[in-house]
Amino acid sequence: MDREARVLCAAGGFGRARRLLAAASWLPCVALGLALSSEPLLTARPAHHCRPDLALLPPSLRALRGPALLDASVPRLGPARALSPCLLLRYPVAGARPSSALAPNGTRSCTRGWLYTLPAAGLMHSPVTQWDLVCEDSWKVPLEQTCHFLGGLLGCVLLDAGCDRFGRRAVFVVSLVLATVLGASEALAASFQTLLALRFLHRGTLAGAFLALYVARLELCDPPHRLAFSMGAGLFSVVGTLLLPGLAMLVQDWRLLQGLNALHRVTGSHIHVPTPFGPGRALALLLHHGRGEQATGLLDNPAGSQLFPESPGWLLATGQVTQAGRILWHFAEASGLDPDDSSSEENSLATELAALSAGNPQPQYHSILGLLHTRVTWRNGLILGSSSLIGGGIRAGFLRRLAPGEPAFYLPYFLEAGLEAAATVLLFLTADRCGRRPLLLLGTMAAGLVSLLLLAGAQYLPGWTALSLSVLGLLASQAVSVLSVLFAAEAFPTVIRGAGLGLVLGAGFLGRAAAPLTDIRGRHGFFLQDVVFTSLAILILLCVLLLRGCPPQGHLPLLLPSHSG
Repeated sequence: MDREARVLCAAGGFGRARRLLAAASWLPCVALGLALSSEPLLTARPAHHCRPDLALLPPSLRALRGPALLDASVPRLGPARALSPCLLLRYPVAGARPSSALAPNGTRSCTRGWLYTLPAAGLMHSPVTQWDLVCEDSWKVPLEQTCHFLGGLLGCVLLDAGCDRFGRRAVFVVSLVLATVLGASEALAASFQTLLALRFLHRGTLAGAFLALYVARLELCDPPHRLAFSMGAGLFSVVGTLLLPGLAMLVQDWRLLQGLNALHRVTGSHIHVPTPFGPGRALALLLHHGRGEQATGLLDNPAGSQLFPESPGWLLATGQVTQAGRILWHFAEASGLDPDDSSSEENSLATELAALSAGNPQPQYHSILGLLHTRVTWRNGLILGSSSLIGGGIRAGFLRRLAPGEPAFYLPYFLEAGLEAAATVLLFLTADRCGRRPLLLLGTMAAGLVSLLLLAGAQYLPGWTALSLSVLGLLASQAVSVLSVLFAAEAFPTVIRGAGLGLVLGAGFLGRAAAPLTDIRGRHGFFLQDVVFTSLAILILLCVLLLRGCPPQGHLPLLLPSHSG
């Protein structure tokens, strides 16, 4: 056992205080789940048709109203005789023969806007309906979706690199404050261009807050409990995703919805997210009832920002022993241990901290470039980044096959959320028993083979078979994404864990951005995109075999390994 591990053990290990902090960190995930899943709701495209223009009708038809006016103004399409979404009927100019004046001789684009079938995804007003992002301007919707995911990529790369330099606590607080300000600003956006920029920045700050919380929680847990608490946080995030449509049905306006989301983060940061480890007042109440007066030591920490302790593992790894000692001291007291008591088997916390602080070490920070001096860690990061890219990109093909017609909202939304919860539960039940690498190999193989079968023989398969395969492929891609992030968080050393995990999760955002990027050109190129991601999934199978991960009960690496690997 290395010295840093002995210090954490002397502070009570994964005792009562750390367990409650780790469990409390699940609650902010509900608010993050609400905010991170709002994209499909805000960009849902309702059924629509052109608003009739009486000036374009012959004088004899201008007195029509209701369905008769629609029949005279809007063409019908297909066997279902549905109203055309983007065209109006064109009539001969004045002075034509009376016999032909009442017969349309062509079509033209809309002149007075559109009428929408509302509510769409529970909203009576959305960005799509406010700025008429349909027909000629329909490309702006996938553009906004692409910028949204690229904003997440930028936030993962920049903010989570800051986790390794300024600490998990600082990045979480800054990201949360910025996300609240940007979320409230979205509700006041006066133009689509302003909304586009704000959504880009907002997703970046949300990604930074999510990963800072993820890393802090992982470093708080001991190895046997990392999987359980990480998967528990994932389930709470799914709860937020499932609650969002109900909230939208209550408010029915996208501006009010964004304002409520921002207000929820403000109240959350004040009431139950004063630390990246969870709801402070609830935690205070739990600790108070569990340990009585011993709990007050943790909550009245004068140097640990009270209810906002920094990750002690990161402080120890970067040589900030004094700050880590203050936090661990209160952890020990809250767990009912005497930090000065030294048993026959192990030294006291005070002794271990004194040994670490000998020589007055200075803080040392590392950048992601330190991976270039390793033989194994950089390869793990590259492979896990590729698997995250595939898991994020290949799921779009499965979702399209589940809703092949007009863009739907409820079916793909709830199905994706439900399968994410199912994948999380399956990983919780099997990842420690079977290992991370075999499950990642199995998930990648399932996603690749299902996509290959659907590409090669979807037209020959019965409808229920194609539907079942799409659900299976979506479940496998969700599992690959979740497991890639967990594997990377465990494999990267503490001193660069934020930056490394940011790159892996950012690759997932890049994969998810591929689908709306293709949709900008009117859904041309989706087949080629599916072929590319399917080929990469098959290819990455060989690379997953090269992964070298930590054993399920192994300790988190704190420092960069030596050049010899």
